[in-house]
Amino acid sequence: MQQLRVGYVGTGGNAQGHLRRLSTIEGVSIVACCDVVEERARAAAEQFGGRPYTDWRRMMDEVEMEVCYFSLPPFAHEGAEIAAVERGIHIFVEKPVVMDLELGIRTKEAIEKAGVLSSVGYQSRYQPWNHALRDFLVQRTIGMAVAERWGGIAGGPHHWWRVMEKSGGMLHEQATHQLDLLRFFAGEIAEVYKKEALRINVDQENHTIPDAEVVILEFASGAIGYITTSSALIHGGGGSRIEFIVEGHLRVRHQGNQPPLIAPEGAATVDPPTVQLPESIDHAFIEAIRTNRPELIQSDYADGLRTCAVTLAANQSAREGRPIRVPTV
Repeated sequence: MQQLRVGYVGTGGNAQGHLRRLSTIEGVSIVACCDVVEERARAAAEQFGGRPYTDWRRMMDEVEMEVCYFSLPPFAHEGAEIAAVERGIHIFVEKPVVMDLELGIRTKEAIEKAGVLSSVGYQSRYQPWNHALRDFLVQRTIGMAVAERWGGIAGGPHHWWRVMEKSGGMLHEQATHQLDLLRFFAGEIAEVYKKEALRINVDQENHTIPDAEVVILEFASGAIGYITTSSALIHGGGGSRIEFIVEGHLRVRHQGNQPPLIAPEGAATVDPPTVQLPESIDHAFIEAIRTNRPELIQSDYADGLRTCAVTLAANQSAREGRPIRVPTV
């Protein structure tokens, strides 16, 4: 078994699940934990192993590793991933991968040049029923694909998530999961037209992101759709959904990792999943590296960047008040 040394950059709340799973995989050792908050870096190192750092450059200079994870806010991607892949290190990047599309393109090109593997944190792609639903949809014409993610505000009054320039808003930072699944199920999105408003959360401190977003989607296939988001439900009542209207006059509702709902009842069925997937997104990435099987990775950096390009184009559309063609990346 190939022994793998893992470094971790960004050890806040999002990182904890990955660190726990990595610590259970045989032959994987966490050798360094880096965070701009020294206390967080030390706490992660004490719990999961490795040396604590507050500077990723120093960490990469001083610690040998084959793998590096990046659990960073959107605004904090400043070239660390490029530095890692240029050292021949395989990288895992949490979503969304950037706020600056040009940096994302440079990162993608560096990965391709280095020949390393990459993965992005779209864990829903590792649920077998999602593959079964995609197999069902790919055989049918999709007329419309829609999604919503309605919830509250992440973090306290001084959290970066509340600031549009740092997070990109609910669409870019959280509803990226629903948008990514729309791509997974219905194919590439060619054009977006977004309207946004901030009307309910005006009483919230340090809050500049829209609390209502509506994005019209045009898919490359000719299908149309939309995605809506809200962060106004701070007292509860939030939720999410993904639905399709497809050939055969069917309404198909995504149900997470369980059989989809189809109306009219009994009009069609989705065959149970046959795909064999590793038990988690982290197991898949580690196994892909050990066995040189990139097909185990359901969303690599290039694919994650395509989802990112859609939400960045949508935010541009809202700023400029016009439809935007999604860049090809």
